[in-house]
Amino acid sequence: MNRETTNRIRFVLEDLLPPVLRDSRLFRAAAKLVWGEHIVHLARFRARAPFLSEAEYEDLYRKHPRVHEGTDNSVACICRIAGSIEGESVCDVGCGTGALLKHIQSAQPGLSRVTGVDFVVEDAASLPGVEYVAARIEDLPFADGEFDTVVCTHVIEHVLDYRKAIAELRRIARRRLIIVVPREREYRYSFNPHFNFFPYTHSFLRAVHPVPAIHVCEDIGRDIFYCETVERAGDGAGGIEAAAA
Repeated sequence: MNRETTNRIRFVLEDLLPPVLRDSRLFRAAAKLVWGEHIVHLARFRARAPFLSEAEYEDLYRKHPRVHEGTDNSVACICRIAGSIEGESVCDVGCGTGALLKHIQSAQPGLSRVTGVDFVVEDAASLPGVEYVAARIEDLPFADGEFDTVVCTHVIEHVLDYRKAIAELRRIARRRLIIVVPREREYRYSFNPHFNFFPYTHSFLRAVHPVPAIHVCEDIGRDIFYCETVERAGDGAGGIEAAAA
């Protein structure tokens, strides 16, 4: 299944079904026909978020079925990300299978360094010129400003301490930071292990506060695309107009 299909399904489940039905036992029973007891495990996982151990966290993600083939990004988001890359080095934090990096490499053949990061990298595809690093987003093993562009898609919604995660992304980005999250509402029963929910673009802007002067935040087919130009001493603005085109 691709992202475009799941976004159409999400429109029905999140926008058309009333909350009184979406949070009900009736919805849970219907959802169990699709995913069995895993739908109940997800609800408990989210409710216990502040008390989860790292082992519990990793165990659920290893058992969670992969919904999308290759990448969680839509074609529109992939094109927008690839066209917004600045500089010669790119780090994709939460790279998954490496599918997005493959698209970035194809669109930006002049990159000198391409790095993928995830807390589990065994499933990442072996791509020429790509280095993979196993690490958590809250504690990235890189120097300040080590990468020209840092990309992070469909990760922030999974991280309990998302402000610390965003601070780490900003720390290692020298010129540009790109983040994509789903635009969605929270309900008791859902088909994902998300902790954080952003129903509007301005909801996400609150999450990334303080927002720099040069930024883009917009809805792309039920996903929020956020791009900021990093302002460091001695660096220029970097022309975010290209990202907004």
